[in-house]
Amino acid sequence: MFFRNLTLFRFSPAVADDLKRLDEALGEHRLRPCGPLEMFTKGFVPPVGRGDDAPLTHVVKHCTMVTVGGEDKLLPAAVVNDELQRKVRKIAEEEGRKVGGRERKRLKEDLLTELLPRAFVRNSRMSAYVDTKHGWLVLDTSSRKSAENALTQIREALGSFPAVPLAPEEGPRVLMTDWLANGTLPAGLALGDEVELRDPATATGAIAKCRRQDLDAEEVKEHLRNGKQVFQLGLVFDDRMSFVLGEDLIVRKLKFLDVVMDELGDSHEDAAAEADAGFALLTLELERLLAKLEEWFGLPRPSEG
Repeated sequence: MFFRNLTLFRFSPAVADDLKRLDEALGEHRLRPCGPLEMFTKGFVPPVGRGDDAPLTHVVKHCTMVTVGGEDKLLPAAVVNDELQRKVRKIAEEEGRKVGGRERKRLKEDLLTELLPRAFVRNSRMSAYVDTKHGWLVLDTSSRKSAENALTQIREALGSFPAVPLAPEEGPRVLMTDWLANGTLPAGLALGDEVELRDPATATGAIAKCRRQDLDAEEVKEHLRNGKQVFQLGLVFDDRMSFVLGEDLIVRKLKFLDVVMDELGDSHEDAAAEADAGFALLTLELERLLAKLEEWFGLPRPSEG
């Protein structure tokens, strides 16, 4: 239930109002198994529970969780190409002729038709939630491409979902570099033990990565004096969670500390009660963090959309 990464989008109050029909809209886009000749399928699966009757949303207060699922056939190109070469050689040996481009393409299509039904299927899941009160879409991924794909699935289900990427008014790279160089972190924020520094002057500039490192160390300061800037910075928020914040404002390696996990406890009556408690705690903790990100970097909520 606890997210490990956060890719964020924002939406307006008008969009939030439209999300009331989310559960109904997802019903027509439930994940179905891959057909014999399909490479993949995408759709929604229950965030909690299993089965065709399980709801596709999980709601706690003003937050609604959804889970985007996928099935992908594992058919490596090398396997297809090796089999294609075998067929081409066999034709050359038995019929004494070369295989042209058009025939090669047909042979490959025939191979896919033959091999796809026997390919292994890989399942994938990505959790996300919408906070309709504050206008956040939060996806549990550090991949922008995966986040966009999940957002596309939600848009297709709703017909329209104009959630937009973050547009910070304060440059994250400049601000985080100042935090590290001058110790000017906002109240409640402390340095972690990880940083990635780059020379921003050129695309191929020097990169310094530190892990399990005292970020106040002189060697880190020397990189800053030489003109490197912070591209990723390990941080601890209110002694309740640690994470690595990127200059793209993607939160990576999110970890809730013991004080938070102790509040969750382990005395829940059943799986549903445990899911409710976990989701409530997750969204409560992230609500505080996202409000601070909004404050530090200037991340206004869209007024229209």
